[in-house]
Amino acid sequence: MEQQAHVTMHDSKPKEPSERAPDDTFVPKPERNIGETLSDAFLFFRESEPGNLLMQGAEKAKEYIKKNPAQAMLFSLGTGALLGLLMKKQR
Repeated sequence: MEQQAHVTMHDSKPKEPSERAPDDTFVPKPERNIGETLSDAFLFFRESEPGNLLMQGAEKAKEYIKKNPAQAMLFSLGTGALLGLLMKKQR
């Protein structure tokens, strides 16, 4: 049994950029300024002494996890369970 489908052909040319709908990637200026300010603050923190200490601690944690994966996983599981019990709603 044959079925027919209607096909519509469009001969119009592509719209000019000013006629197109706004892009999803468009970020308004106030939000862009906030993003730049946060980025600058993060870079300043990363280059500061506390930022360096934090990065060194993160590197030590990565090394420990690579050397002791089972212990790290069990520690994470225990910490998650403990936090879950502490944050559990009282019924």
